[in-house]
Amino acid sequence: MALPEATSGLLESSWMAVNRSISAARLRTTSVLVGGAAGALARAGVAEALPQHGAQWPWSTFTVNMAGTLLLAWLTTRLAEHVAPTRYWRSLIGTGFCGALTTFSTFQIETIRLTEEGRPAVALGYAAASLALGIACAIGGTLVARRRRYG
Repeated sequence: MALPEATSGLLESSWMAVNRSISAARLRTTSVLVGGAAGALARAGVAEALPQHGAQWPWSTFTVNMAGTLLLAWLTTRLAEHVAPTRYWRSLIGTGFCGALTTFSTFQIETIRLTEEGRPAVALGYAAASLALGIACAIGGTLVARRRRYG
């Protein structure tokens, strides 16, 4: 059943008005918010699955930071070198998801807490492993993204 001409014209003009009222900046902001919500939920899920007990290695923060580094390196390389850049993928996955998934502030607090609780060797190992593996994940994500292009 077709809509009467007046109704379809009204719907079309309403849709065009809505389309014009949503700016590129607003869509970019929305993509950061949606990605950030998903990243925060993912981080909370990992923290729930890998709870930290006392002055032990903080596996949940370590895991999300390495996963976020790997994903961000892959994404930025892939979008820059293989896919025509779109307006919203970097905002959605890079800034939003990876930004909310990873956490430098918690890494700092956990490192300080390990030291204060008499585990300076674990704190030093955690900091060193986070930096070394973070760099390795960044390189690995870039290489995986480039693998198809360069063989």
